[in-house]
Amino acid sequence: MITAGIDCGSKNTKVCIYNSENSSILSTASVLSGFDQEESAEQALNSALEKAGIKREDIKHITATGAGMEAISFANDNVTTITSDGRGTFFLFPSARTVIDIGAEEGLVVKLGDDGKVKDFGINEKCAAGAGAFIEAMSRALEVEIEKMGDLSLKSTKQIPMNAQCTIFAESEVVSLIHQKTSKEDIIRAVHDAIADRNTSMVRQIGIEKEVALIGGVANNIGFVDAMNRNLGFELLVPKDGIAPEYISALGAALIAQDKVGG
Repeated sequence: MITAGIDCGSKNTKVCIYNSENSSILSTASVLSGFDQEESAEQALNSALEKAGIKREDIKHITATGAGMEAISFANDNVTTITSDGRGTFFLFPSARTVIDIGAEEGLVVKLGDDGKVKDFGINEKCAAGAGAFIEAMSRALEVEIEKMGDLSLKSTKQIPMNAQCTIFAESEVVSLIHQKTSKEDIIRAVHDAIADRNTSMVRQIGIEKEVALIGGVANNIGFVDAMNRNLGFELLVPKDGIAPEYISALGAALIAQDKVGG
């Protein structure tokens, strides 16, 4: 049986198509969410269908999740990001008991029980300074391509504290560091350390139970992953093979769709 999950996020809309007959991910696709979230969901779904080589009618059930899930009228139902994060992560990492999801605009943490069910959660949505938008803003201030931020961070030779607690003040702080002839590598590491510190504080408030998985688009940034590992004192589980970190919530929605129709 084939099902689909659609994660309509604040920046990107992601789709995952799943086949329960052989427990395989048939395809994934992502487009910018844009102003018309339903149109973006249609585009992402059509792209995923083309990659999978199947037709729309082959999909038995579609479950939506994410900030814009209610805008997707063609979905059969929807679930919260907390629920889909937990389901998708537990599928990939059955040993995971804590899930950290860092996206474009917010971060959240989910605690799972031994059965994979959500026990507790926390959300940091007050400021984008703890999410991917902060890294994008800093990449513009530093005139560095965002794809290169992670690699440059790992080349840093000096730890520099970043005190600003919001994006606007942080940009001013970055400019000051540039005028002080601080290397871009050291500034970028400071950016990643600042985001990691904000998110690990949230995780500690909820309580850390190992193993801990890191998902969401920012998990593609090796500099941020390194900062999280150093801050927590152990290595996080990060999706690598078969599916990228930003698709885990969409995968969870597809798995929940399978549960709904008894696949």
